[in-house]
Amino acid sequence: MSADSTVFIGTGRRKTSTARVRLVAGSGKLSANGRDFDAYFKHDNFARRAAGPLTTADVKDKFDVVANVQGGGISSQAGAVSHGIARALLKFNSELRVTLKKAGHLTRDPREKERKKPGQPGARKRFQFSKR
Repeated sequence: MSADSTVFIGTGRRKTSTARVRLVAGSGKLSANGRDFDAYFKHDNFARRAAGPLTTADVKDKFDVVANVQGGGISSQAGAVSHGIARALLKFNSELRVTLKKAGHLTRDPREKERKKPGQPGARKRFQFSKR
């Protein structure tokens, strides 16, 4: 990493997952936690969703992606990587903002697990009501 101008960093989050993403000028190699995207995201849909911003911006072959992901499940990790890549692409070229925003890559999905409340078995579920 000799030239800092060719490294773009973005942080993405989804549920309890956090992804720190580095975009490096390269040939299109994608890796998450030291493994290839296809090996890390077992299902093809997760790998495709994680690389979505690169496809939308049409720069898939221009950058190598190195992502460190932790927390949550595989689906939320894919969403976090996608969010991080989109934020890093904005640092590369701010004119991509309209395209990425329209495709929904820049919006941080706010949905989180609701906490369990006291006096009931789950977040929303209630114990069965008995009239008699």
